[in-house]
Amino acid sequence: MAKPKKDETAEEAKKIVDDAKNFIEKAIADIGKTSATKQLILGTASGWLTGFMTMKIGKLAAVGVGGGVILLHIASQKGYIDINWDKINKKVDKITDKIEKEATGRSPDWFEKVERFVDRKIDKAEELLKKKEKKAKHWYNNFVAGDEYRATETHVFLASFVAGMAIGILCGK
Repeated sequence: MAKPKKDETAEEAKKIVDDAKNFIEKAIADIGKTSATKQLILGTASGWLTGFMTMKIGKLAAVGVGGGVILLHIASQKGYIDINWDKINKKVDKITDKIEKEATGRSPDWFEKVERFVDRKIDKAEELLKKKEKKAKHWYNNFVAGDEYRATETHVFLASFVAGMAIGILCGK
């Protein structure tokens, strides 16, 4: 089966958009012809429905995105996955440059790019020093305290996330 050409797909999409616009314009025109009471009732009902659905979908999306971020963070800390931050940062830089060029009409100059590069290298060096510091603290704590339980930053983060999520669920009801 042959794939439709790009022009055909674009035309189909344009037709669908035009049909949707015509439907919305017709519906608004029909509502505009009704009495003020009907307009208020329809506006209130559709606004309430939109807000209600937004809250439900928003909560679901927030829990999904937040849970995904937490799982990725835990998997990264436990060593199950290794995130290539250099690759992510390069893609973010390219996207940022495109957005800046579209918004301001000019690309970032070389000084801004050098500044970003140096900032990333400093962050990398700081991260390396923190890892060495964690290893030293871990060795010292094992030497002094043995196998005693200690709360880590991850434990604090997870506890605060669960508490925040509970508060958000209670407030969103």
